[in-house]
Amino acid sequence: MPELPEVETIRKQLRTHLPFKVRKVRTSKVYESIVHTGRPQLKDVSIEEITRKGKMLIFHLDDKRYLLSHLGMTGTWRVTDSPLKDKHNHLILEGEGKTLNYVDYRRFGHMYLFNKEQAQKKLNELGVDIASKEFTLSYLKEAIKRFPNRVLKVTLLDQKLFAGTGNYIANEICALSKIHPLRKCSDIKASEFKKIFEATHKVITGAIKSNGVTFQGGYQDTTGDKGQGVMNLVVFYQKTCQMCKKTNVEKIFVGQRGTYFCPRCQK
Repeated sequence: MPELPEVETIRKQLRTHLPFKVRKVRTSKVYESIVHTGRPQLKDVSIEEITRKGKMLIFHLDDKRYLLSHLGMTGTWRVTDSPLKDKHNHLILEGEGKTLNYVDYRRFGHMYLFNKEQAQKKLNELGVDIASKEFTLSYLKEAIKRFPNRVLKVTLLDQKLFAGTGNYIANEICALSKIHPLRKCSDIKASEFKKIFEATHKVITGAIKSNGVTFQGGYQDTTGDKGQGVMNLVVFYQKTCQMCKKTNVEKIFVGQRGTYFCPRCQK
């Protein structure tokens, strides 16, 4: 967390404040553990656009540089009228009447200030964004077939294949596809690829419409609100499967990640 729907929600909300001219920059003592390209000079720079690939936010600056921001497990950008007073506020960009605050409680987020070539090289480390037009049924088939001995859940989490996925998304894709998360990729039937493809779009679309998914007081958007997408989930963090409405959801660990499935619906 946050995964693609949460990052997309933050991106869309931040865009409503563009262009954003940075008048003053403040950082916390631990900020340098988050930024990996030295302390960036952002004063008097204007943020002209914000795009996204997978879970990476891309701030397009007017001096032709790019600030890449990966939110890690607990990061978010908050928009406030004045600097947010929070000990976990690690980057404060003050503008005229508004402030952008990067808040990260566990400090697992990452930032990079790059030129165009450097930014593209970093973004090329990611696979196809699962909410983009490049994410096709054909691409999904080839990506899953690439590692036949892997189990499906692990492959769905691979950012070098499916940029933007995360644990709850992979769980829900398996559930809506009616496929057990421990099925090997080599065992996926021809008819099941389309189910996986359609399930991916359903999970992503529903979560974005709900402004993301918040678990136990975690993710917040730029206003401090929680995402309401938990109401769409069928197995993840559910006691009873929301597909068959009668079977208790089981939990196992796959690749050290909590994995939820319905033993009746998923084979």
